[in-house]
Amino acid sequence: MDNIIEISFIYLAGIAVLLAFNEINYRRLKIKGEITRKFAHFSATLATVPFPYIFPSHWYVLILAFLFFLALAYTQQSKQLKSIHDISRKSMGSYLLPLSIYLTFLTSSLLENKLLFILPMLILAICDPMAAILGINIKKYNGRIKLGKRKFNKTWLGTAAFFITSLIIAMLALWLHRDIFDFKTYWLALLVAIAGTLGELISWRGSDNLSIPMAVVLVLVTFL
Repeated sequence: MDNIIEISFIYLAGIAVLLAFNEINYRRLKIKGEITRKFAHFSATLATVPFPYIFPSHWYVLILAFLFFLALAYTQQSKQLKSIHDISRKSMGSYLLPLSIYLTFLTSSLLENKLLFILPMLILAICDPMAAILGINIKKYNGRIKLGKRKFNKTWLGTAAFFITSLIIAMLALWLHRDIFDFKTYWLALLVAIAGTLGELISWRGSDNLSIPMAVVLVLVTFL
């Protein structure tokens, strides 16, 4: 019990240091808010991957997620932490991230399957920032996706990058989880990549922080 509380404080301190480091880079190096925001997203989400091996109950994760949510709300209202909040578009992604982490952990805990948390968090941490950075910074031959009469706020290159990286991550994670690389490993990884990509494609104002892991969890719960 004491060790878990200590680890929780270590995580809180680590996130605080990460955000401070990110803010310093934003101010001194004049890095765009979109970039520093994605770096924080990548680091904070990736840091949660060991949660199933650390916390025996979802209540610990709920408290951490709630404190993180309060910190984000306070810094935005007080116009601080511009490395996270200084973006031109409207987004609720930073607020949905703590909720997403908790809901995914809760599902994993109730179904007693660590992969249900680890794989969605890996895809959310790595694939989402990669897709966003490529989509924002590479303009040539990289128009927005248009299907029929609907035009999505996503680019071809960013979506392709998301799909490829999520497919690779899913294959590796499923291979390690199942201890065998067979046809099921491949087609299940393909379904995970498709679901995650669709969750990212149809998202709106940062809702991909929730739609991506939920789509991946749905596929895993249904077919694993």
